[in-house]
Amino acid sequence: MNIILTGANGFVGSNLKNYLSNKYTIQPLSVRFVPNQKFDLKSDAIIHLAGKAHDTKNTSDASEYFRVNTDITKELFYSFLESNVKDFIYFSSVKAVADDVSGILYEDIHPNPKTPYGQSKLKAEEYILSKEIPEGKRVFIIRPCMIHGPGNKGNLNLLYNVVKKRIPYPLAAFENQRSFLGIDNLNFMVKEILENKNIDSGIYNFADDEYLSTNELVQIISSVLNKKNLSLAIPKTIIKGIAKIGDVIKLPLNSEAVQKMTENYRVSNEKIKVAIGVDKLPNTATQGLEKTIKSFINK
Repeated sequence: MNIILTGANGFVGSNLKNYLSNKYTIQPLSVRFVPNQKFDLKSDAIIHLAGKAHDTKNTSDASEYFRVNTDITKELFYSFLESNVKDFIYFSSVKAVADDVSGILYEDIHPNPKTPYGQSKLKAEEYILSKEIPEGKRVFIIRPCMIHGPGNKGNLNLLYNVVKKRIPYPLAAFENQRSFLGIDNLNFMVKEILENKNIDSGIYNFADDEYLSTNELVQIISSVLNKKNLSLAIPKTIIKGIAKIGDVIKLPLNSEAVQKMTENYRVSNEKIKVAIGVDKLPNTATQGLEKTIKSFINK
């Protein structure tokens, strides 16, 4: 099988390329927005990973998200429809439909993204879904939650450094449940989609099987580092008071930081597991996180 892969040099792309290269021929494709461009696509499948990631510092120009995440996807998908390529796998995001989740996030949720990143991803989804798919082709919209693995430089690294430096985690009084996605499970699910031609086109959430709290995550990091967990269960009222002060004088511990660290964000992966025909993914959430944390130590 010959597979075109955009975003091959990114964290997910480089891992997926190495994983699939053992069995398939991977063609990295560099993409940038040029009005009305057409791509000459010759392969069995396309995995479209390239995009502008969410800027957590909110310094990016909103229009850049739409040029990269929406317009390039439109051009690539149009070229796919005109080509002989059979499968198109587009990596969107759970943030395309929900910035916060009160219950459990399923694929049929009514989209309500609040950031330019999420809105640009949703616009790309809407374009794909608006087109009639020719017979013999399959189209997949993948919505992963927070992806991690060796080489990842995201929020897990920040929490890792807090524990490593023996800084007590002060939010242990808050209980939450979050979904994570280990890169090994992501690779497995993509491979299954490519190989199992009985899996229908559609939208699929990607997430590990279990939900974990931030407190459990701190404990996992502490265990891997072989250090005592120094978490502090400071009363919520005190934390919220400090956070309000942090909003005014720009402290790291502010209302937004507390919200991100303690919110619930549970994502269902049942639809993709039913489609693949498995009860459990190869790795538990804990196993995936332990592998990621160990990679920080060895870096």
